Order: sequence, then C-alpha cells, then structure tokens
Amino acid sequence: MTTNAILLEDGSTIAYTLKRTSRRRSIGLRISSDGLIVSAPPRITLHELNALLQSKTPWIQQKLAEQEAKTLPEIAWENGQKLLLLGNPISLYLAADAKNRAIEFDGATLDVRLRTPDDSDVIRRKVVQWYKQQALADFTRRTALLAQKLGVEMPPVMLSSARSRWGSCNSRGEIRLNWRLIQAHPLIIHYVVAHELAHLKEMNHSPRFWAIVEKLCPDYKKITADLKLVSNQLHAMA
Repeated sequence: MTTNAILLEDGSTIAYTLKRTSRRRSIGLRISSDGLIVSAPPRITLHELNALLQSKTPWIQQKLAEQEAKTLPEIAWENGQKLLLLGNPISLYLAADAKNRAIEFDGATLDVRLRTPDDSDVIRRKVVQWYKQQALADFTRRTALLAQKLGVEMPPVMLSSARSRWGSCNSRGEIRLNWRLIQAHPLIIHYVVAHELAHLKEMNHSPRFWAIVEKLCPDYKKITADLKLVSNQLHAMA
C-alpha cells in the first residue's frame, strides 16, 4: 500500500491509499474512516489512475463529506459546553428567563436566556442564529478591507452553510462564506476571504490567481493546512 494525493484545481489535495492487486481488473474506490481507498490492478499507471480520480472528484468529495459528518464531534447544548469563536474557546451559559430572552457575550461566556433553557433544539437554533450574525458582520468588515487593498469594488457578501466548501465566488461577483468559519482563527478567515476576492480578478486557479492570493495572504499554504486540521471541529456546529 502507498499513500498518494489528487491535486485539485484550487491547489488543495485529497489524500488516498493505493492498493495494488492482481485480483482486480478495474479500479475500485471506497470511502472509509481512514479516507479514500483506491484498489487497482498493477497494469494501471499513476497517470491513468489520476485521470480517473480527477473525473470522480465531485463524487469523492461528497462521500468524504458524508463520512466526515458521521464522525463529527457532538456538541452538548448544556451549561458549560465549550464553543469556539475566532479561534478562542468560550463557555455556554444557560438560564431560564421568560421576560428577557436574549443572548449576551462578555468576551468569554455566551449567556443565553430562554423560556425553556433545557430544550437543546431551541438552544442550538438560537446559538447558531447568533453565530451567523457575528459571521456576517465580521466577514463583511474583512472583505471590505481586503477589497480595498486589492483595488476592487466591495462585493456583496452572503453566508453559506455548505458542507463541502468554505467559500465561493460566482460570475456575478457575489461572495459566499461559510458561517462556521467564524469559529476559526482570524488568519484562517483572512485566507478564505482573500481566496474568494482573488476570483474577482482571476476566475480560475492559475498561477496568476495564486500570486494574488499570496499577495493578500503570504502564509496561505500553511493556513490551508491549518484549516484542514480544524475542519471537523468547525463542522460540528449544526
């Protein structure tokens, strides 16, 4: 068995384990808790193998996301639960308050007051709503600063709940950013915003595109790796 990787258009990679076996006549793909497993007969070259994997990338990404969802750490929507905000741990505090149903944050504790503080679904919805509000404000501010630095018009910024990508930029110049990123370190958010803004100048992943990303975010390669390490934790937020 050997470990290889598929190089995607955006410069990221998908690692896979290759098993050569003479018992197979064609290439087989399997997703497990260990990731992508590829079985192939000895006669298949790496060039042929990578061509097939490139054509199957959407399917592979979808199945990997489904597998990841099965192993996401669970959040207990109860007093004392640790959450993340901008890379820092914060504590969830719950209290019953029929009159003053609100959410307040003091920099360390998220104080959630509800009529029914023991209803986990209600708690989750309220906390997620608050996180989305913080995300839109933060992402809009960062996008404005980087757009000015890049010399482009401030684009519309919207939130996404996608499970397979952290951001996107369409042909109309609209940027969508995954709201769960608000949990991540500011440098990670900075990179994703820079990546999507770069598409306003280059709607591809050419060397020119990556040069723009590097100008806005010199450490983008390290930050991309850091994002992969925390992606499971970020996706745990409903």
